Amino acid sequence: MPTLTAMVVGSMVGAGVFSLPQRFAQETGVAGALIAWAIAGVGMLTLALVFQRLAVRKPDLDAGVYAYAKAGFGEYIGFFSAAGYWASACVGNVTYWVLIMSTLGAVFPALGAGDTVVAVAVSSVGLWLFFLMIRRGTKEAAAINRIVTVAKLLPIIVFVLLAVFVLDPEVFAGNFAGGADSGTLFEQVRGTMLVTVFVFLGVEGASVYSRHAARREDVGRATLLGFGSVLAVFASVTIVSYGILPVNELAGLQQPSMAGTLEAAVGPWGSVFVAAGLVVSVLGAYLAWTLMAAEVLYVAAQDRDMPRFLSALTPRDVPVNALLLSTLLSQLVLVITLFSEDAFDFALDLTAALTLIPFLLAAAYALKLVWTREAYAEARGADIRRDAVIALAATAYTAFLIYAAGLRFVLISFIFYAPATILFLITRREQGKKLFSSAEFALFCAVVIGALIGVAALAAGWITL
Repeated sequence: MPTLTAMVVGSMVGAGVFSLPQRFAQETGVAGALIAWAIAGVGMLTLALVFQRLAVRKPDLDAGVYAYAKAGFGEYIGFFSAAGYWASACVGNVTYWVLIMSTLGAVFPALGAGDTVVAVAVSSVGLWLFFLMIRRGTKEAAAINRIVTVAKLLPIIVFVLLAVFVLDPEVFAGNFAGGADSGTLFEQVRGTMLVTVFVFLGVEGASVYSRHAARREDVGRATLLGFGSVLAVFASVTIVSYGILPVNELAGLQQPSMAGTLEAAVGPWGSVFVAAGLVVSVLGAYLAWTLMAAEVLYVAAQDRDMPRFLSALTPRDVPVNALLLSTLLSQLVLVITLFSEDAFDFALDLTAALTLIPFLLAAAYALKLVWTREAYAEARGADIRRDAVIALAATAYTAFLIYAAGLRFVLISFIFYAPATILFLITRREQGKKLFSSAEFALFCAVVIGALIGVAALAAGWITL
């Protein structure tokens, strides 16, 4: 269970926490932040409980997020869930390299904000060095992640404690309602939703790696333990930052904004301290997410929902082809950041948006199980009602997140889903099956239309990277 819990914490505590002061200050003040974390905490708790319940009710389903979508809504929907979740992990890995380069940019100007040619070149070298390390063995990589998870929490906790000691009550009170251009309270809260989604990605980490669990019940326990710990850390980092600098100054900080915040609180050494912690934290999270990205592709291929070549394992239990494809996608997105207006924010928000559909499908599957009473044959009425409330709340929460993400990221997601369907067609051809059923073909056409609209919107400048 400690290793599974470390996978959850290690996946969630990565780049996002170091960006929280600036990202929240851009959208809201203390009041909006408190409401946003309350909504995100309750919403993500329902998702964590959904994964816990599904791990118990459906112990035969591995690689949770993908497996639940397929079991509930068919092969093509399951493929979308696997592909979207996999892509979100790969895009999320790009945020880690951008943030590391941005941090080092304070010392090496050629790295800029992590979006220069030199930064992309250096990041690419790191990308492939990690590929070679993970290829040596999955269990060894997971053990390293457990050690790194402990090491990277220390600077974040120190940041919170130091910020509390130097917190200025007048600055905190002045930041209560947000900046002059923050908009209504609803708009402020809505604007923070994608940020909260990104930082909570990984709550399903134990579920994704469930095939390696010694005891099935440890999957649910690790999920809840990891979630509770990380929620406390994230909310604390956000709120105490409002007592250090005025909201407009917080909003103008370069990422990682936690470094600038601590520098304002205790002096230049605070920035160096956070930067060192960031490198350890981000590299640890990158390791965890690379493992999970490859695992999703591997299990999907094992279930014959991805091409056979992705199911290849090395003698040391590493899905090498799935790992290679994941690294290649991260490399592609890393190059795309050269053309984005803000490389870090773009990669962060796209990661969150790509994850929403898999999360929604998992929550909807839990709701379907309760509705049909499948896996509840011997359950008590109180247990059924409790699980129904949890599943309904999780479904409503993830649907709201898709609304909060906005049309821009939905269209960009379609641009990925349309060509990714080639993997689905290869799989069907390998099995000698009909490429599409009538319902699947209708869904495919809708995705292609959405992708074409997205490309046209990008070309016309209606939406930007």
